[in-house]
Amino acid sequence: MLTAHLTLDPAFRVAPVHRRTFGAFVEHLGRCVYTGIYEPTHPTADQDGFRQDVLDLTRQLGATSVRYPGGNFVSGYRWEDGTGPREQRPTRLDLAWHSTETNEFGLDEFMTWCRKAGVEPMMAVNLGTRGIESALDLLEYCNIDAGTHLSDLRVANGAKEPHAVRMWCLGNEMDGPWQIGHKSAREYGRLAAETGRAMRMLDPGLELVACGSSGSSMPTFGAWEATVLEETYDVVDFISCHAYYEEHDGDLASFLASAMDMDHFIDSVVATADSVGARLKSKKKINISFDEWNVWYLSRYQNAEPMTGWPVAPPLLEDHYHLADAVTLGGLLISLLRHSDRVTSACLAQLVNVIAPIMTEPGGRAWKQTTFHPFAQAAAYAKGDVLRVETTSPVHETSRFGEVAALDAVATHDGEFTTVFAVNRSVDQPLTLTADLRSLGALRLEEVTTLSGPDPYARNSADTPDAVAPRANPDARLTDGTLEITLPAVSWNVIRLARQ
Repeated sequence: MLTAHLTLDPAFRVAPVHRRTFGAFVEHLGRCVYTGIYEPTHPTADQDGFRQDVLDLTRQLGATSVRYPGGNFVSGYRWEDGTGPREQRPTRLDLAWHSTETNEFGLDEFMTWCRKAGVEPMMAVNLGTRGIESALDLLEYCNIDAGTHLSDLRVANGAKEPHAVRMWCLGNEMDGPWQIGHKSAREYGRLAAETGRAMRMLDPGLELVACGSSGSSMPTFGAWEATVLEETYDVVDFISCHAYYEEHDGDLASFLASAMDMDHFIDSVVATADSVGARLKSKKKINISFDEWNVWYLSRYQNAEPMTGWPVAPPLLEDHYHLADAVTLGGLLISLLRHSDRVTSACLAQLVNVIAPIMTEPGGRAWKQTTFHPFAQAAAYAKGDVLRVETTSPVHETSRFGEVAALDAVATHDGEFTTVFAVNRSVDQPLTLTADLRSLGALRLEEVTTLSGPDPYARNSADTPDAVAPRANPDARLTDGTLEITLPAVSWNVIRLARQ
């Protein structure tokens, strides 16, 4: 059996836990909106057409903010289409996902849904086919109390109070050749800077996100961030990161270690941002909004037959996740928390049906995918400060990352509770973990759960929604400030300790 050690000390503080780390993403893509969060004919639908079963699961997930309306969709979106009387809204062709958009669900519906779900809205503006004027109009509609043309229009449409959106994405993935209105880094940087400056004239308290690279494998990665930040450094608060991971060719060991790539991605973007800040002689620090991240089997989508016609809300990107996907996602959460000094916002992409922790049947059931559980536990129990975790761990060889530590862990501490989140990345061996907790004072075990199983490819379904779920781990002992626990192979583990 493998053995590993870690040490915790409340003095080894990384940063506060940021609630926005547990954001999600709703895009007009596939069935995320229609038959996802919105289905007026569903048995659980409320008076606004929102599926109550999905609202309940969203609250259980613990999502704190939701990015909307895209994603690639936003780069061709006319936000006005989704306002006003539904019978007067235009039907459009969505070029991003080759679908028909009815606009039955739009801006005001989303804001109403956010209030019911208890989440903060995070809006993206179209800098693909549109620009400064449209962004200002959208901001006026959302944030001005009343007394102007567009704020009065919002009131007339039934939203008396302003939507008060604080966080705004200046476009989406503008480095990608697939993006409608794709631009060079210099072109995008200039447009983002001018749009951001104009938006701040209207509402100075905004938090703005510039588009970083669509992924670290992009040929322009690094150079894109540097050029964009040269143009926008004094305007924006965040640079975005996007990353998706999948298992390739049965290489489970490399897949479970995907957080190593996320760690390197974050460190690289931070280094680039700080380099630009130094050259500009600025004391300001640009933080990261990791506003798209998940396990996504992108190769399946890329190898699928091209869509024919322009269907309404077709099933797209509906990955059905297994145990190993959930454990990998847990490792990505550990990476995000570990970098809380600079990653202060993140969005799991997406919320429902589309590469999502929540799945639904049209007119039928909703259930939790395996990936629901690590996210929900981290959102519920990561509180206070993130602590630096000093570990020693056995390593194993992977084809993608070389030597990889079997143990990956992070901890949070709020004075009353200390929570350790740990992943055993070994594909076939349990790991005995010994943790030195003496510096935390007198503790008791509050709860210990493990997400694991004999089959790393076991899945949940509407018929078996709890086949893969966290179970109590009885193999944990706390004696004189030393914790001992066995972590099964391919497992996500949550150890909660309470101050006595």
